[in-house]
Amino acid sequence: MNELTDWLTDPVPSRFPYDAVVDQYHRVGKHFVSEQLLKDLAVARERLAQAATADEADAAAEEDGLLTRFLDTALDKWDGRYDYPTYTSLSVLGLPTADDGPRAAASARARRDRLVVQLLADLLRFELAAVEGRTDLLPEMRPDDRLVEKRCRLALRVARPALARLGHGDPLTAADPVAQAAQLWEFVDGELLDDHERRVLRLSMLPVYVSHDEHMFIRVLQTFETTFALLALSLRTAIGDLGAARTGPAVAHLAVAETALAESAPLFSLLATMQIESFRTFREYTEGASAIQSRNYKLVESLCRTPDRDRLDSPAYRSTPEVRERILNGQPTLDDACATALDDGRFTAADRERLTAAMLTLASALRRWRQTHYRIAVRMLGTRSGTGYTEGTPYLSHVRTIPVFRSVKDTAGDTAGAGDTAERTITHLMKTENEAA
Repeated sequence: MNELTDWLTDPVPSRFPYDAVVDQYHRVGKHFVSEQLLKDLAVARERLAQAATADEADAAAEEDGLLTRFLDTALDKWDGRYDYPTYTSLSVLGLPTADDGPRAAASARARRDRLVVQLLADLLRFELAAVEGRTDLLPEMRPDDRLVEKRCRLALRVARPALARLGHGDPLTAADPVAQAAQLWEFVDGELLDDHERRVLRLSMLPVYVSHDEHMFIRVLQTFETTFALLALSLRTAIGDLGAARTGPAVAHLAVAETALAESAPLFSLLATMQIESFRTFREYTEGASAIQSRNYKLVESLCRTPDRDRLDSPAYRSTPEVRERILNGQPTLDDACATALDDGRFTAADRERLTAAMLTLASALRRWRQTHYRIAVRMLGTRSGTGYTEGTPYLSHVRTIPVFRSVKDTAGDTAGAGDTAERTITHLMKTENEAA
């Protein structure tokens, strides 16, 4: 690559040839990128580190940081540290974290909504470009028109409530989902992407192979991760609110978490449209990366309730050592905060009732998420082992039975309508799976 060779002679971060590098990754897939390109990128990373050491107060620190995160993601297989966070480019996306603090919680929902809309709009942009013959990237096993229309409908269902909360009205005025998908990308491209976000969106898509459906798969995983990042911050903030006997704000944060999780449910139906053969082809090159390594999901689970010792010592938490360390150091949990609140005289009977209802609603949403995740895995994997050296669907079957809380009666049907909602979700998922099959 001449562009990269030229850049190495004068390594200014703002002039890095992002497009040329990403194009190479898209042409062959991360697993098959040439050794020479990887060597050059490794040299680029070294030059960047030297420049950062020489001038840590550089005004272009944000650009330097993005380039560093991109190179670390692009070189994960070269370094022998390829895993789920690098496969999904989470450091490039720059998600909210549970450590951002209560002040950040107020704006985290808008950040999540903005990123969800961007990710799904880009997912649909690629689907439409492929079905209309406007791109030759990721050419293997392209979906037909009918499948693309279904994907448009399901992705729009997730994007709409997030788009509405951002206060831009409803720009999706077309009559059919395909035309609405085109409108969504046109709106996002024109109104909801600044230059930095536009670059982040492009750099966060590095498939391992050239199967068309991997693009959708990565964007859906990123959207889930964005949602769980919001959940982790919301739960941690709610824990602090309960410690200060602030029932109203705590319940509000739990409601934000539950709503975000419930709104993401159609993403499972979207995943169910993935062509099984396509999935089984590209996953051959994702060994070492598994959703079992999701830090955000483990944070949510462990912020809800301290995991039992056998789970804490299982591959699930040993795959996320930094989360495990938080737990061993005594990370506060919503379960403990709720148990204390229910015995605290500062909380009125009405407060305790509201808190209990919010906890049960969240628990129900998490159980539904686990159940649908398991069913998708069964459809796509059958009894095959998972990637990342995991045992696949047997692991997910066990996880779905783990209680979310113990301070409240965490069983199916705890809240009015929760069982019906779960059943509708699962029924819809299975219907979609059958149609896709």
